[in-house]
Amino acid sequence: MTLAKCTKELLYKHECVTVPGFGAFLTRSFNFEINYNTGRFVPSRKEIIFNSLLKSNDGILANYLAEKQNISYKNALRKIEKEVLVWKQKLNTQPLYIGSLGKMWINEAKKLEFEPYGKINFDSSSFGLSTFNRPPLKIQNKAKNLSIQSDKENLIFTPSTKTPKLKRRKKLRYTIAAIFVLCFLYTSIYFGEKYIQNQKIINQELAQKKILSNVQASTFYLGKLNSISINVSTNSPKKHFSVIAGSFRNKKYAKRKLENLKKLGYNRAAILDINLNNMYRVAYGRFASKEEAIKLLYYIKYSLKEDAWYLSEN
Repeated sequence: MTLAKCTKELLYKHECVTVPGFGAFLTRSFNFEINYNTGRFVPSRKEIIFNSLLKSNDGILANYLAEKQNISYKNALRKIEKEVLVWKQKLNTQPLYIGSLGKMWINEAKKLEFEPYGKINFDSSSFGLSTFNRPPLKIQNKAKNLSIQSDKENLIFTPSTKTPKLKRRKKLRYTIAAIFVLCFLYTSIYFGEKYIQNQKIINQELAQKKILSNVQASTFYLGKLNSISINVSTNSPKKHFSVIAGSFRNKKYAKRKLENLKKLGYNRAAILDINLNNMYRVAYGRFASKEEAIKLLYYIKYSLKEDAWYLSEN
């Protein structure tokens, strides 16, 4: 299995896949689009971009390759290094075609450029959907025909032969068509807003998976974990809302992370109970108010540009 194929498969589950020593492939999300003038519908999508500055090994690609080829983590890293060396040698003399992802080349300024093919939508929620056009409904009002008879002395206007009953039926058809158009527009807007909200939730969940994959244990091939059984208490504890900084298998590393957060001024930092994956979650803060947790999450993610995710504890 080539690195290009592994990277393509991983991009359906991860927003960022790093090829150690080469660069990172990332996906950028776009919400669905509706053009009410042309009737063009474009489903939500994720397009691929490349960042040559992100070269540090995050363990995602190596772990995946080791699992697929049933080899050790170290051997997987060696294979990646060899293929990356081949890629770099090709780029010195010719464009590099990376599977079905896209084309790379070195421009006149000696900088690496990437052109995605754009044929793959990495948004799994839009699987099987494609862009389509549905022309808007057009209502045409036909003018009433009047038959005009003339003679030498007078012009006599003869009304249409349609009975009042037929006229009422025609008006009723136009009314029904207008109601259908209004219902269609209202439904499109309503479900469009619901779809955007669902996409925000899906993107947040994907971001949480990305952070979990980059924790301390992610650079080691640990194999599959045995399932564990737990006893769920029937009591209903007080609900808390936390902003998670990282997860660790070793409690010593979790304590070290907690100490660092305290030094940075996060006085509410805490180590939460061990989760179902047998990992210790370290929180920037733990709150009784959901609003306080969300404010801290937005500050860390969008002001400090740090990884964090929101957790609601039952």
